[in-house]
Amino acid sequence: MRKVNNTQYFKVLKDTDAVVQDVIQKVYTALTEKGYNPVNQIVGYVMSGDPTYITSHKGARSLIMKVERDEIIEELLRYYIDNEFNGKM
Repeated sequence: MRKVNNTQYFKVLKDTDAVVQDVIQKVYTALTEKGYNPVNQIVGYVMSGDPTYITSHKGARSLIMKVERDEIIEELLRYYIDNEFNGKM
């Protein structure tokens, strides 16, 4: 049986980062072109897993479903930390 009080180590392969960045950019563009608030729609998708938050315009819905939601969160958090706290800590 595994101990649940130990911190788990989570490592992402770097090849995935570029793919996730590309997906986020394309989905953001498609949502913007259709007049949606891309931040609200992407948050809705990430929180619920419901792909109907993402437009099918330019294949954005099928594209975002090719990456895991935790990968999207990780990429967004990494970007925020790198840009908000870079050199401040």
